[in-house]
Amino acid sequence: MTDLRKTQTIPTLQDIRIPASEVLEKVYQALVEKGYNPVNQIVGYIMSGDPTYITSYGGARTMISKVDRDELLEELVTTYIETMQARY
Repeated sequence: MTDLRKTQTIPTLQDIRIPASEVLEKVYQALVEKGYNPVNQIVGYIMSGDPTYITSYGGARTMISKVDRDELLEELVTTYIETMQARY
């Protein structure tokens, strides 16, 4: 039960952190739905930092811009290495 004598806080959307893997999945899906090549678009964004590589459809551009590009790259490399290790 909540103590009503203390100040209550409600997390805002800015306080809620979405993992990089989930952001990449949602952005990928939005790019596919809009008919873009998601690999080319995501690589273009990571390399340049230009948000116009990512569609605004479904809030994809806003979502990806809230994650540091280094974190996105780290997620991609980690997933790739884990996939390669699982093969051997």
